[in-house]
Amino acid sequence: MAQNSATPAWNVLDLSQWQALHLPGKTATDYQLDAQAPADQHGARLALRARADDSASMVRTPVHIAAKDLGRIRFSWHVPALIDAADMATRHGDDSPVRLVLAFEGDRSRFSAKDSALSELSRLVTGEEMPYATLMYVWCNKRPTDSVIHNARTDRIRKIVVESGPHGLKQWRHYLRDVRADYRAAFGEEPGALVGIGIMTDSDNTHSQATAWYGKISLQ
Repeated sequence: MAQNSATPAWNVLDLSQWQALHLPGKTATDYQLDAQAPADQHGARLALRARADDSASMVRTPVHIAAKDLGRIRFSWHVPALIDAADMATRHGDDSPVRLVLAFEGDRSRFSAKDSALSELSRLVTGEEMPYATLMYVWCNKRPTDSVIHNARTDRIRKIVVESGPHGLKQWRHYLRDVRADYRAAFGEEPGALVGIGIMTDSDNTHSQATAWYGKISLQ
């Protein structure tokens, strides 16, 4: 369900607003509402639980927020444990217990030959082209906060570390990020329109398990 800039809010606890995106050849991560989630500072116990078991998939919602209207994004999550073998800079370690995923429009004529081929492969396999740019907020095992991690397969996916290491595990963590500033820091250019928001918990590359809870998401 698309939103306009006057009502930029999505409730991840209302799964009717979200679509499952399954990845070819991958077991899907299980996303379920959990009325017994770890309580936040207000005592609330309802959250979206993600449970990955050698799996990877996303839930997402299409949006359209013009570049000029991009502001800040507020989100929260609760992570009980990291994935020991994860290293998001490598192909074989690119797993994370939590990801907030933002997809952007842009000038596809600037794609490299490799990225053009990946986009066409995505269209053939999933029916959708690869977004011009994908920005992820992630929890990394060791890299400092605000580090930018480039995806090992394509330069059009970049990740900003918002938490690093074990500090903050087993408690709700709340974030307010400047989308435009973060996009500039990650890609070195101005963003296009925001066309999708998703969350993703994955453990397929490390053949491991991960559990996390997500709270509400809003743009400001």
